[in-house]
Amino acid sequence: MAALGWLTPRRRSATARSVLAGEASAEAARKSSQDATQDVPADTLPEEEPEFPVSGDDRAAAFFDLDNTVMQGAALFHFGRGLYKRKFFETRDLARFAWQQAWFRLAGVEDPEHMQEARDSALSIVKGHRVSELKSIGEEIYDEYMAERIWPGTRALAQAHLDAGQKVWLVTAAPVEIAQVIARRLGLTGALGTVAESVGGVYTGKLVGEPLHGPAKAEAVRALAVAEGLDLGRCAAYSDSHNDIPMLSLVGHPYAINPDTKLRKHARRLDWRLRDYRTGRKAAKVGIPAAAGVGAVAGGTAAAIALHRRRR
Repeated sequence: MAALGWLTPRRRSATARSVLAGEASAEAARKSSQDATQDVPADTLPEEEPEFPVSGDDRAAAFFDLDNTVMQGAALFHFGRGLYKRKFFETRDLARFAWQQAWFRLAGVEDPEHMQEARDSALSIVKGHRVSELKSIGEEIYDEYMAERIWPGTRALAQAHLDAGQKVWLVTAAPVEIAQVIARRLGLTGALGTVAESVGGVYTGKLVGEPLHGPAKAEAVRALAVAEGLDLGRCAAYSDSHNDIPMLSLVGHPYAINPDTKLRKHARRLDWRLRDYRTGRKAAKVGIPAAAGVGAVAGGTAAAIALHRRRR
């Protein structure tokens, strides 16, 4: 991939692969943003400080994490379900996806080993397939598994920025092609996501850099801000995970949305704004999406365990 002239010096804490992942994601996001539409009706906006977001501030933007911030559950796992339905892989692989998704929904946090395994599986599954094919399938998967899992409260926050004339970007470890589909369907500006290597429009089964996770997200936001002429001190970022503290710390307006325990403590200590759209004491405690209900989650877990045992 050609070097990008608009990139800035990196923080020492970021690895070379994080920087590469961030740069690749920012470049992909900018190339696709011209095709984004903003014709989604505004949701009812939550009560918000009247001075923020500032209308007409074209040097401000908003960056939203996806999994459990904008959408209940993990986009990568929903994508896996859709690929299984289309016979991209076998039942034994679905068991792994189901087990990881059940863990994510019950714990409300990202398990690095689960996430890495899921990404490795996804890369092996899409190897040899055309990028255009996966984009088309992504549109279908969004309608089947993701559309009804969008948090209305977070969606309203994003719309508030759009109504103020600001750009809004998803920032996620999910494949950039899927992230772009979700961003477009929500009427957002674009998406920063993990970039899988392709040659001649065909996936090679490798990543460019590393998954857009943790420090890599911060690098992508930093690179995009320079390219777009943004003032990060006037920008906002939203996430549920302590893994995104590097990204949240970049901006002048960090928000903890449906936060995990570590992020909640960190946000309270630094007086960051918090929003929790989960309802019920148990949901707030462990991060179970309220719309799913405890029974649905338990049923999903039982199914995952049954599939897991069947493999053995």
